Amino acid sequence: MSNHPERLQKILSACGVSTRREAERIITQGRVSVNGEIATLGQSADIQTDVITVDGKWINQDNSFVYIMLNKPRGYLTTVSDDRGRKTVMELVADVHKRIYPVGRLDLDSEGLLLFTNDGDFANKIMHPSYEKLKTYTARVKGDVDKAAALLLEPIIIDDCTVHAKKTKVLKKTINGGTLEITIIEGRNRQIRKMCAHVGLSVQELKRISIDKLNLGTLETGKWRYLTNKEVESLG
Repeated sequence: MSNHPERLQKILSACGVSTRREAERIITQGRVSVNGEIATLGQSADIQTDVITVDGKWINQDNSFVYIMLNKPRGYLTTVSDDRGRKTVMELVADVHKRIYPVGRLDLDSEGLLLFTNDGDFANKIMHPSYEKLKTYTARVKGDVDKAAALLLEPIIIDDCTVHAKKTKVLKKTINGGTLEITIIEGRNRQIRKMCAHVGLSVQELKRISIDKLNLGTLETGKWRYLTNKEVESLG
C-alpha cells in the first residue's frame, strides 16, 4: 500500500483482515477504531501513521501475503463459516497459519481449482469481470453436446445479466451426453450450471481446471499448495 490516506475497507482488505464487503460490515458494527476513535463507513486513514484497531487489536501493514491453490472436493461450502455446521473449504486449509479467505467460490457440488489469499487487491483482480480473467471448467453433462457447445457461445440471460462462454470444446461424446470444456470470465453464482440448463444440458459433474494461466495440474483432490512468485505475478 502507498503512503497516503485510503478507505478503511481497502486497508482492512489489504492487511488480510477481511474482504472489502466484510470490512464494511465490521466498520458499521463499530468494531474499527482509528487513533482511539470509532471509525465510520467511508472514513480514510493512513496505515503508516494512524493506529487502526479491529476489536481492540492493532493491525499494521503486513507484506507477507499468502497465495495458495486448493483442489476443492465436492461437498464443501466455499465460505469462511457456516451457521448450519456444514463442511467448509476452510477445514481443508486449516494448516495454513495465516488468516486467509477464498477468492470467489465454487458451489457445494463443484470441484477443482480454488484460490485463497490475504491480499484483497489480488482477490479483486481475480474476481472482478473487468479484469477478464478466464476461468475454464470441464462439465460432464447429459444432452446434445455438439449443439450446446455452439449455443453457449451466444448471449444468454442469467439472473438479469447477459453472459456467454468465451470458448467451448467437446472433449468427449457418449450415448446420452458427454464432456465439455467451457471458458467464461464472469464467474457468477452457479453460472455454468445455469448456462448449461439454458441450452438443454444437465450437469452431472463440474470441475474448474484453470484460472487465466494458472492450471490445476496434478494437485490431488483435497490438497493445497502455495503459488510460486511467477504464478502470482502472472495472475496479478
